[in-house]
Amino acid sequence: MSTLSPFTFSSPIQGVQVKPLKQDGKEIRIRYSGMLNKNGANQVWMHAGIGEVEEWVDSKDYLMEKTSEGWEHTVDVKGKQFNFCFRDDAHNWDNNNGTNWIYRIT
Repeated sequence: MSTLSPFTFSSPIQGVQVKPLKQDGKEIRIRYSGMLNKNGANQVWMHAGIGEVEEWVDSKDYLMEKTSEGWEHTVDVKGKQFNFCFRDDAHNWDNNNGTNWIYRIT
């Protein structure tokens, strides 16, 4: 019988944390407490896609849920690389100074 400890959120990087929800890493919970949250956003969306940094495919906007820790959303990762950034209800963007965030499954 496996005695795996529960998964936890990563250390924050520019207000972003990731927590795998399954052993294979293909279901993740993303938490955002960055600049948009600190500036009082009423709503935050995560804009995301899979593939290489220069060529996102299947791009989508995900409505995030407000929590006591920031904004969160769970996604199923379909590829080996998940790229994402955030925007608020006033169309302000947080894209990590143009580099976005990347989650890779190795």
